[in-house]
Amino acid sequence: MTAANRTTQLGRTGPQVFPIALGCMSMSGAYGPSDESEGIATLREAIDRGVTLLDTADFYANGHNELLIRRAIEGQRDKVRLSVKFGAMRGPDGVPVGFDARPAAVKNFITYSLQRLGVDHIDVYRPARLDPNVPIEDTVGAIADLVKGGYVRNIGLSEVGAETIRRAAKVHPLSDLQIEYSLISRDPEKSLFPTLTELGMSATLYGVLSRGLLTGAKVEGARLHYPRFSGEAGQRNAEAVARFHAFAAERGMTPAQLSVAWVLAKQPAFVPVVGARTRKQLLDVLGALEKPLSPDDVAAVEAILPKEAIAGSRYPEQQMKMLDSER
Repeated sequence: MTAANRTTQLGRTGPQVFPIALGCMSMSGAYGPSDESEGIATLREAIDRGVTLLDTADFYANGHNELLIRRAIEGQRDKVRLSVKFGAMRGPDGVPVGFDARPAAVKNFITYSLQRLGVDHIDVYRPARLDPNVPIEDTVGAIADLVKGGYVRNIGLSEVGAETIRRAAKVHPLSDLQIEYSLISRDPEKSLFPTLTELGMSATLYGVLSRGLLTGAKVEGARLHYPRFSGEAGQRNAEAVARFHAFAAERGMTPAQLSVAWVLAKQPAFVPVVGARTRKQLLDVLGALEKPLSPDDVAAVEAILPKEAIAGSRYPEQQMKMLDSER
């Protein structure tokens, strides 16, 4: 089996999916202006090239992202698996107004996601964060009811710690944890990944390009608020990433390909989620499958850009305090 047509299973109970997933958030303007027609074309190109797992959330651009996906997958629902996050609430101006993972809210959120996506079930449904006011057992129990009703196929979690994962897994089998992981964000290796392996879970790994830091993306949109892109940290990080770019060029790879190939080499049982918003970006990252890294290559990459070379946290301080995965 070649790299291009292999699959990865999301845990013991989850679906078989293409080894790279497509994260759709940036198609709805999260990191600067986006083009709807190009987003749809990118989604269809991904499906044509075998990508099966599409990741979104009901709060991405206040539902816009789900509606965009609906248009792209029309007539092709059987070719994709939909991973949907819920819980974050927004006002009409887009400003966050809280998080809600109560059982009644869970069932309300999925009702609208099913309608916007134009589907009768969601393949992996997960709270985007831990609701500090609701026991995880209650939230997972509500999703388990949706599994029994045929509205959800698998249950996942996002940005939670090992203790929370263990508690949730006692309620219902879990397919995967969605967590940020990249060459410069490697904390999940300490306790989260061993816990997943122990429980027979997989992981869908977002932020593998570090929100564009590793590829030298323009600092706009949400990036303006991330510590790694601004001030002295931003300047220091740009210098460190320049060495990474030079190393990629020596290997005949783009920075995006090297970033994804490193994740695939380090965590072959897990699935990186790449946020391409154009066909050009998509084809670039998919090229990583044809350029696998050897153990020596992995060590060389880590020597060129050690995680301690990067200054700043992955989220602003207030958001970091809210992450169960950081406790």
